[in-house]
Amino acid sequence: MRVDCEGCAGCCLDWRPLAAEGGGGRRGPREPLDDVYNLVPLTRDEVVAFVERGVGDAMVPRMWAAAEEREGGVEVDGVDVAAIGGRPAFFVGLRKPPKPVGPFGHSRRWLRSCIFLDPETLQCRIHGDDEYPDECAEYPGHNLALDQETECERVESAFGGERLLDDEAPEGQRGLLLGPQAVGSKVFTHPDPGRLDGVVERMRRGDLTPEDRAEFVGVAAGSHAGSLEVNEDRAEQTREEVLAADSWVGESIAEWTELAGELGDEADAHLDVEESRGAPKTPGWDAVDGD
Repeated sequence: MRVDCEGCAGCCLDWRPLAAEGGGGRRGPREPLDDVYNLVPLTRDEVVAFVERGVGDAMVPRMWAAAEEREGGVEVDGVDVAAIGGRPAFFVGLRKPPKPVGPFGHSRRWLRSCIFLDPETLQCRIHGDDEYPDECAEYPGHNLALDQETECERVESAFGGERLLDDEAPEGQRGLLLGPQAVGSKVFTHPDPGRLDGVVERMRRGDLTPEDRAEFVGVAAGSHAGSLEVNEDRAEQTREEVLAADSWVGESIAEWTELAGELGDEADAHLDVEESRGAPKTPGWDAVDGD
């Protein structure tokens, strides 16, 4: 599997404001309650690793509306949300604040971008680290294995060029969790819908509170693979650690949010926001071997 990522980052940001016909589109059988594009689902072990690293504030949950024709849901804030065993189901992913980025040869625009994406080089700040998510490391392998369109191909259709240089799915992928094996490992369930008052509306607005995010991250960290059970002691400890996090991630998101114009608008550089707060640097494309 070979891809040309330089100047792209299409799988790391929300490029829909740049597409002439609002390209990109939403995928998946269920309707998310949020509008985060290309949310990277993290495994339980990855969630725990981010918390232990002190960047628990890098993560955000996703829930879905229940698909009534296929499944029963559970009511949260008067809305039927997708559920497993009567418990609201959710992913945990990486937050996407607006950043000044210039993908696909465009001038810098305010686009929602993964918190670990360097807006200057369009490289990942944690690429190759132990915390680098399997979903990212193996992309677009999962799409190829499931015979689904890749983000590389969507970018090619919208902006031209060649991004997907090899369409053979690699063997031995680790992060492709489907069906019951995903429960407690990548798809989590919240044990107490009563603790989620107001979450649906805030999730729809993209305005979750630190307490909201910590609640879901805690439950994910306390989950067990293949089970709906949650270790509440572990969940509570993780909630406290997430709320206590004071990392470059949270500080940067706050400043990006304050600086940002309307999504898609021309943007000033502001390239020192993250590294001035301790974000790891990226090597630049000259240091990367050819595909």
